[in-house]
Amino acid sequence: MLSIFRRDPRPKLKKAYAAKLEEAIALQRKGDIRGFAKASEEADALLRRIEALPKRS
Repeated sequence: MLSIFRRDPRPKLKKAYAAKLEEAIALQRKGDIRGFAKASEEADALLRRIEALPKRS
């Protein structure tokens, strides 16, 4: 019932996802492939969390 007063976590997760992608790109440009792989994996996990959220109407 009080779900209309809860904040939507999507904007915060999307911001974290974009930041993680930027970090991954920077690591790849530096040549840190392991760091790039780890950051990409974390970004994918964030994307899965975003997609798993129920749609708001």
